[in-house]
Amino acid sequence: MNRSTVGRYLAAVCLGVFAVTASAQQQRNPIESRLEARKVITAADGKESFAAADAARPGDMIEYAATYRNSGTAAVRNLEATLPIPADTEFIAGSAKPAGARASLDARAFADIPLVRKVVKDGKAFDEPVPAREYRALRWYPGELAANQAITFTARVRVLTERGATPPPESKGGTR
Repeated sequence: MNRSTVGRYLAAVCLGVFAVTASAQQQRNPIESRLEARKVITAADGKESFAAADAARPGDMIEYAATYRNSGTAAVRNLEATLPIPADTEFIAGSAKPAGARASLDARAFADIPLVRKVVKDGKAFDEPVPAREYRALRWYPGELAANQAITFTARVRVLTERGATPPPESKGGTR
């Protein structure tokens, strides 16, 4: 994944991560968002540090951190924060913070993690876990963000291939 691809992923993720309220739609949106992508470096002793994610290679771990700040004078309710999972990456199970994120295969329908699907084998139906590499978006529902407060959502992905030149499908956040 080259510098241009990482930049397109960040742009697509920024577009997919936002929040609005009914009053904000009529006036100005008091939510400001900032997205960071950083490469996770693990030392031999297990300690982690971060480096610029200008370029990524297969096997690299990238952490996305989306921070929302309510610059308004009233609380924002029904906040939804959506973070697309780029193509050619795999969501790292257990990395979504804060807890309670839901996942999607199509950036439209979200369900609790881990995702499962119905499978019929030898005439018997059962639930089968969906591999994390098929997840295409995460969404958090923090409920309310008080005036002049901020909240950060993070998730990690592992880069699978270098060819990832297509940004992830557009995903939206907003009010429920």
